[in-house]
Amino acid sequence: MRRIGIFLVVLAVIVVPGSIRPAAAIPVDLELVLAVDVSRSIDDEEFNLQRQGYASALTNPLVLGALLSGANRSIAVAFVEWADSEFQKLVVNWTLITGPESASRFAAAILAAPRSFYGRTSVSGAVDFGVALFAKNSFEGTRMVIDVSGDGINNSGRPAFHSRDDAVLKGVTINGLVIMNDKPPPGLLFQPQASLDEFYRDNVIGGPGAFMMTVEDFDSFGFAVVNKLIREIAGDPPHEAPSLANAAR
Repeated sequence: MRRIGIFLVVLAVIVVPGSIRPAAAIPVDLELVLAVDVSRSIDDEEFNLQRQGYASALTNPLVLGALLSGANRSIAVAFVEWADSEFQKLVVNWTLITGPESASRFAAAILAAPRSFYGRTSVSGAVDFGVALFAKNSFEGTRMVIDVSGDGINNSGRPAFHSRDDAVLKGVTINGLVIMNDKPPPGLLFQPQASLDEFYRDNVIGGPGAFMMTVEDFDSFGFAVVNKLIREIAGDPPHEAPSLANAAR
C-alpha cells in the first residue's frame, strides 16, 4: 500500500490539471499571438487589407530573415480575431514557422478563413484570450508576445489596463499596432481618434521591451506589419513608439 501511495503522489505531480506546458514542449525563439480587430468599425475593405497585410508580412523575405537569425530558427504563431468582450476566435491555431513553406501555409490559412465577427471593441477581451492561448500550445518560447492591432478604444469588457497588468505578471509582452482610422462604425456617431495612440500607450502595451506603432490608414497597414514583425521576432524593439512616417525614414 505504501508503494501504491508513493506512485499516486508522483503521478499527481506529473499530471497536474492546468499545467502551463507539456513535458516535451518544442523550443522556439518566440510565441506570438496576432490579435486582430474585426469590430464593426472595420468595414469589409479594411478587413481585407488587414488580412492581406498579415499574410504578406509573414512571407516577406525580411521577416523570414529575422526568423532564421534566432537561436532556434523558428517561431510559433497563432492568429486571433476579436471584437466584443465575448467575441474572440482562434482563426489559425498555433503553427510552427521555420521558413517560407510553413509561413506560406499559415498565410494561406489566414486568407481562406471567413470573417469571424462584427461588434463592439474589447481590447481587454482580446488580451485575456491571447494570454490563455499560451498555456494551451506545445511550444516553449524564449519570449511570449501578444501583437494587438486595432482602430478604437476599449468600449466593452473590463478596463484594458487590468488585462495588460495581468498579462505582464504572467511574463507576456503586449505590443500595439494602432490604426488611426477616421471612419466611424456604421450607425454610430463619429468618435475622434486623436487620443487612440495615447490610450494604447497608457492602457494596452506592457511587458519587457513593449512598443507600439501607429499608422494613419489601412493602406499603410501592410508596411507597418512587416516592420513590427521584424522587431518582435528580433526581440530588439525601439525605445520610442514610432509612427509609420518615422519608421519609413
